[in-house]
Amino acid sequence: MAGADSKAAERRQYIEAGTRQFWRVNAALVAAAFCTFALIYCVQPLMPLLSATFQVSPAQSSLSLSVTTGLLAVGMLFSGAASEMLRRKALMATSLLLSASLTVASAFAPDWHLLLAARLLTGLAICGVPAVAMAYVGEEIDPRSGGLAMGLYISGNAFGGMSGRLLSGVLADLLNWRWAVGLIGVLGLIGGVLFLWLLPPSRHFKPRSPDLAELKLSLAAQFTDRGLPLLFSMGFLLMGTFVSIYNYLGFRLTAPPYNFSQTTVGLLFTIYAVGMFSSAWAGNLAARRGRRPVLMAMVLLMTGGVAITLARPSWAVLAGVTTMTLGFFGAHAVVSAWVGVRARRAKAVASSFYLFSYYLGSGIVGTYSGTFWSRYGWPGVVGAAGVLLIIAVAVVYFLRELPAVQTVGSPSREKS
Repeated sequence: MAGADSKAAERRQYIEAGTRQFWRVNAALVAAAFCTFALIYCVQPLMPLLSATFQVSPAQSSLSLSVTTGLLAVGMLFSGAASEMLRRKALMATSLLLSASLTVASAFAPDWHLLLAARLLTGLAICGVPAVAMAYVGEEIDPRSGGLAMGLYISGNAFGGMSGRLLSGVLADLLNWRWAVGLIGVLGLIGGVLFLWLLPPSRHFKPRSPDLAELKLSLAAQFTDRGLPLLFSMGFLLMGTFVSIYNYLGFRLTAPPYNFSQTTVGLLFTIYAVGMFSSAWAGNLAARRGRRPVLMAMVLLMTGGVAITLARPSWAVLAGVTTMTLGFFGAHAVVSAWVGVRARRAKAVASSFYLFSYYLGSGIVGTYSGTFWSRYGWPGVVGAAGVLLIIAVAVVYFLRELPAVQTVGSPSREKS
């Protein structure tokens, strides 16, 4: 009986679903996620305009996104380690406000190289948000509510990605692309202030002084667990597929026979609304049915959606992209929460490795698939994405025999 009371008392130290503090934390994290993804992806529907304005190729225009996500990926490796020594809330707020300011500055870039420089610095500045947010959830939220909290956070990612792309497409038609990017930067500044007001300070994290030996142990710990490297690889495969499809979708649909306007291309990103649903839904479903079967279902859903986009009618293309989006956000929510559960040491470092792989997929595959677009058109992009998804299915298969890890209030076997 005493043991049960002790476990109940331990759980009460964490933030549980349904409480006022739980919703306050999630409102802050959703605001941070919204701003992060709006700032990163606002240029994606503008790539045809950037290509025309600066006289660069489609693959080169994708660098406006890839340099941001590429440096974000590299920055993740350092932000995770730095966050073990700095206060979680302060680091995330500083990252948000600085990246929003750089986005405003990028709207005034007079040439292509200065625009890329501003976008590159944005990627470096914003790296303090995603990994630390995942670690905050892992440390402060009751493990039984962690899947829901992570799903809500990723819903904010989807909403931010959707809104940033939608707003930039519409504003580019109404005004021009510079106004579009600048106003999204201002929106990021407002979101950063809101985040500062809402998020309570960490209760279970104490900053540590720099310790090289401890850092080495934290880094090594991520690869002594058999499952974490496999989960890290899923980030590369999932995000590489997802960004490749969306990067060149605008080029396909603004060309004959579709001839969509920039506003219409921007409106396509309302498809992200299904991601807001599927991330929270998949997170909850994985807690009940097991992570691996839900993850496999989401990856297969992505694969089917990508294949459907080969059809010629615009309604079929949109149906395929919608199906892929639903599967992607569901898979990302499951993997993100799974990383938090399996990381027994330095959760922020584990999150950083996952997100490093995730954004590396965006940066490398998102740009390299442009060569497939230039040479083979849409079938080339789909073929490249299909190879990544086949590998992802194989990785999920190998995740079936992971050893259990213990969490507060969890059963003796991990439900994977």
